[in-house]
Amino acid sequence: MTVTPDDLDWTLVRSFLAVAETGSLTAAARKTGLSQPTLGRHVKVAEDALGIPLFSRTPSGLRLTETGASLLEPARAMAAAHARFATRAAGQDAGLSGVVRITASVVVSHYLLPAMVADLRRAAPQIEIELVPSDTSENLIFREADIALRMYRPTQLDIVTRQVAEQGLALYAARSLLDRLGNPRDFDGLAALGFVGFDRSDMIVRRMRALGYPVDRRFFATRCDDQATYWQLVRHGCGAGAMQTVIGDADPAVARLHFQPALPRLPVWLAAQADMHKTPRVKRVWDHLADGFARL
Repeated sequence: MTVTPDDLDWTLVRSFLAVAETGSLTAAARKTGLSQPTLGRHVKVAEDALGIPLFSRTPSGLRLTETGASLLEPARAMAAAHARFATRAAGQDAGLSGVVRITASVVVSHYLLPAMVADLRRAAPQIEIELVPSDTSENLIFREADIALRMYRPTQLDIVTRQVAEQGLALYAARSLLDRLGNPRDFDGLAALGFVGFDRSDMIVRRMRALGYPVDRRFFATRCDDQATYWQLVRHGCGAGAMQTVIGDADPAVARLHFQPALPRLPVWLAAQADMHKTPRVKRVWDHLADGFARL
């Protein structure tokens, strides 16, 4: 069978794009849910249709050829158009039943959302919930999530946003650690207590410097970028750490420090793609989350 450029349907372009953006069939398979042989076959059909290789095979993976690189942006434009088409169609669903996919930070997903989701399941059992804990920004345009909870205002086009709460922050430490070393009343006491920080992220370093405390990475004797694990390290006595007060004040394993710098408050925003926000099931979940965070 002879293939031509007219045979480059969206399925083949999607596979090409996944392989191009991940650099290997293995990674593209994880991203798309397709098998490696299927992705390899799609790439081969696309190359046959164009009559030129899209990738060069190297020991470290697949590298775009000059032609492949020139097609990357048009492929991304096709992906965006396909996503808009699918989202617009999905937004016409007038039913209250179905799936709503929520993404939120790991900490919010772990400590705050389970109770809200359980209440929603009791109130609207016909709605299925998929929760994606992630500290990266899921793309609402590409329907990686229907509703996103953010600690900042999203600025994408065609996105409906609403600030639903403002969370306070405070410093905490395990009660067992404070019983042993005392509850610090100044920065020197905090330094003696030890502090849990992030590893690759420099966010805490930057924020403390902005508050006038000239710390560096070594100020944090224990470091972890996963924020749920970070909080467990604080709870188990590895050092002091910051947490949303709605979480820290409810945790019997920790206590607030007497020393409290002026930490910023965290805004909580809901975001949804404009067409999906109109659907009854997404609107029902949106309103439930807004009410839940307002009560917090």
